[in-house]
Amino acid sequence: MKLRFTNARIVCPDTGVRDGDLFVDDGVIVDSLDDADTIDCRGKTLAPGIIDFGVATVDAAACRAGGIVRVALMPDGVPVLDDPGIVQRVALMGKPDLWIHPIAAATRGLDGRDLAEMAICCSAGAKAVGTGRHWIADSGVMARVLAYAHDLDIAVVTHAEDGGMTAGAVATDGETATRLGLPSAPATAEALAIARDLMLAEAADARLHIRQVTTKAGLDLVRAAKRRGVRVTCGITPAHLHLSDIAMSDFRTFAHLSPPLRAESDRRAAIAAIADGTIDVIASGHDPRGPEEKRLPFADSSPGMAGAETLLALSLMLVRDGQVSLDRLFALLARNPASVLGLESGTLRTGMPADLLLFDSAAPWRIDGERFAAAGNTPFDGLPVEGRVLRLWKGGREIRAA
Repeated sequence: MKLRFTNARIVCPDTGVRDGDLFVDDGVIVDSLDDADTIDCRGKTLAPGIIDFGVATVDAAACRAGGIVRVALMPDGVPVLDDPGIVQRVALMGKPDLWIHPIAAATRGLDGRDLAEMAICCSAGAKAVGTGRHWIADSGVMARVLAYAHDLDIAVVTHAEDGGMTAGAVATDGETATRLGLPSAPATAEALAIARDLMLAEAADARLHIRQVTTKAGLDLVRAAKRRGVRVTCGITPAHLHLSDIAMSDFRTFAHLSPPLRAESDRRAAIAAIADGTIDVIASGHDPRGPEEKRLPFADSSPGMAGAETLLALSLMLVRDGQVSLDRLFALLARNPASVLGLESGTLRTGMPADLLLFDSAAPWRIDGERFAAAGNTPFDGLPVEGRVLRLWKGGREIRAA
């Protein structure tokens, strides 16, 4: 199929923003075409399809609504992604509309003790290995994971919370947790986990991706490690960029997340880390929970939120606030996640797959969890936002709403 996208505001993380045309031949971006079907973008924005890093659940309809063409799936599923057969099935099940890139378990059953068959799982389709929702407490095991990953040249995706400090906690130490009487843990639990993993990654010269860094102390550690040349990248979700622990007031379980929401000073530090390049990836943290898991006392509820459908709109708030440029935003949403996973994707350069997102950056709407394609537990329920997905293509093939 030959396509010519005309009258588009084209956003490429590598080449910037321009007005003009984009050409696609047989699913690949090309320089020009003589004869092609024309798609008039009517001045709207054409960008790389979003690559959502670290989802807990694959919701194809939610991804379509959110402009997501690829997801990196966490290893915490049922069953755990520690077997090559399971990894291979997961890698194939979303195609052709949604490509799923499994993050294989670093240890068997994610128990933090015995190393999984990482090499075989990578041969079966895994694009990284990870610790899931938990931290590997045994430093010897973590050192072996990083050494093995170094030999395979894949990233180790970690959860940065020292489990010895956070066991049973549902909030971050501070005024809000104290006022609500919630079990809490100090924010330093994140920095402790990050410091240890950075030291081990530096010693092994391994690639480390910290899935969410949400505290000033943690971000300072990552920033300093990057200056030393440590091969570390890190991510964050819009929830930790736009909300502080005040959102948990009135025991609002939709704001029960993992890691928990932090103090306002940490949130401001995260915004600064987006602006200065310390944070590499913005991901949805998509982990929807049904009412049976959220309509409970706060301490008994499950952490998680539906994030896929709001990822674009909430991320565009950073552009409107002058924190990042539009092309930098799509580096955070597409190019950098592709780089961590070792994918040839995420930009609009010639020769790249035509994974394309057409959206209206100025279209206003109000977030309504009850109308989501996935479970509607979002802490942003009722928030007015701007930015609507109009059309989506995977490899030049349009993905239509069900």
